[in-house]
Amino acid sequence: MGYLLGIDIGSSSVKASLLDSKTGKCAGDAHYPKTEQIIESPEPGFAEQDPQCWYDTAKQSIADAMAEAGAEPEDIKAIGIAYQMHGLVCVDKNQDVLRPAIIWCDSRAVPYGEAAFKTLGAEPCLSHLMNSPGNFTAAKLAWVKEHQPDIYKKIDKIMLPGDWMAMKLTGKTSTTASGLSEGMFWDFQEEAPAKFLMDYWGFNENLLAEIVPTFGIQGTVSAEAAADLGLAEGTPVAYRGGDQPNNALSLNVLNPGEIAATAGTSGVVYGVTEQKKYDPQSRVNTFAHVNHSAEKPRLGVLLCINGTSSFIAWLKRTLDNISYKEMDEIIEDIPIGSEGLIALPFGNGAERVLGNREIGAQFANIDFKRHTRAHMCRALQEGVVFSFIYGMEVMEQAGIELKTIRAGFANMFMSDVFCETLAGVSGATIELYKTDGALGAARGAGYGAGIFLSLEEAFANLELKKRIEPAEGPYKEAYAAWKAHLETVLN
Repeated sequence: MGYLLGIDIGSSSVKASLLDSKTGKCAGDAHYPKTEQIIESPEPGFAEQDPQCWYDTAKQSIADAMAEAGAEPEDIKAIGIAYQMHGLVCVDKNQDVLRPAIIWCDSRAVPYGEAAFKTLGAEPCLSHLMNSPGNFTAAKLAWVKEHQPDIYKKIDKIMLPGDWMAMKLTGKTSTTASGLSEGMFWDFQEEAPAKFLMDYWGFNENLLAEIVPTFGIQGTVSAEAAADLGLAEGTPVAYRGGDQPNNALSLNVLNPGEIAATAGTSGVVYGVTEQKKYDPQSRVNTFAHVNHSAEKPRLGVLLCINGTSSFIAWLKRTLDNISYKEMDEIIEDIPIGSEGLIALPFGNGAERVLGNREIGAQFANIDFKRHTRAHMCRALQEGVVFSFIYGMEVMEQAGIELKTIRAGFANMFMSDVFCETLAGVSGATIELYKTDGALGAARGAGYGAGIFLSLEEAFANLELKKRIEPAEGPYKEAYAAWKAHLETVLN
């Protein structure tokens, strides 16, 4: 038997999946904890996790996934890692963690990124980093340097969450160009670490770990990790990627014109381009995609809408806990455009795509004589789609061509109305697949270890669940009315 192990380190849980390398099917999967993983907030705006909790939950998940598959340690041929982006883990020379990880949703570093952007200038930052330094990993390290100097002096290497997990598996500290780009440590003009930003903050370049290929043998499982995790010593760790680039990989989104989307807790659209372009207002973020190289640029442009499923969960509670299935059923008879009812899904904090404005969610143009709860449900789904389209228009300015949108068959993408509206407004074909981040990491590992000879082979058995072609209807007119209302609110 030959299995590929994917480990997905989220902030809520850690998932492990075993992919049968011959059939492309999931043979076993598990996640821990079963309730949401703890995020500590010692001060307002802080968000921290102990990296050890990622390892402990990975250990449980791996054991259960292997038991479900009936896999022996030697059956695992390669390991891939997906992980929550933008985190900061600091270790000393003994590879001991010096402080809790500062994770993606921590906002303490915002002033540091803003000051760097102002001092260094917009053009150098955007043309070299493709982003403002913002609240990313480098700015978080600047906070540690100023507020915890004793800890900073002890740092041997700084890592992203996936780098740390790879270190725990192999005993080797390393990182990737894609990972460095998400932390604002990568200079796209030089195709090397961003020396100008590190010099600004006074960071020694030795703080960065060795750069290894995203796909390839990055290390092998140590004797210590093998004994602890029930794996075989020498198993190659052959891929790692941040959650959104990895989600795109899991959907075989690798080339210009291809777009990956999710509509879970937040709504994310991630498109691939070969152009080194950026949004001057930083309403979307650009990173090195998992298959980026200096010779063949592949950049991922990321749009995030903060609270897509939060909006639908709020309406569900408000309508006496109507079921999701019933919501989908009652909107089918409501015409496109919800007879003028408009929903803005921006009720979960400041939205980057709106220039970091916090405008709140709302229903507008309510007509007491016509509009029902079914109209509200349809307007909500349309509002989420239209927020995607609004962001995609920004993404087009950053070099994204819209041809195909791929997503997992989950969450709002299980709604026919949602998918038909997205296809109708965008003009793109929607493809829905049976996959997830851990399985994507497993396929990446198979390619990195040479088990698959190409990425095309790695995704040859990816299961397409549904395809939605653009249909006729007043979708664009409905979007135009929604956009006009949003711009009125913004102005």
